[in-house]
Amino acid sequence: MGHDELDLRVHDRDALDEIALYAEVLSAVAISERPLTLAELDNALGLSAPATC
Repeated sequence: MGHDELDLRVHDRDALDEIALYAEVLSAVAISERPLTLAELDNALGLSAPATC
């Protein structure tokens, strides 16, 4: 399928949201000098409660 045949009105909101979250994590990792803690990952993802693992 060529670019001319794409319907630009159709978006996959879930995929776009996932890409945005991934970008937030990559940005946080890029500025960190060490591996991120779970709390720092939660913060990068906009979560207020700490992850339980």
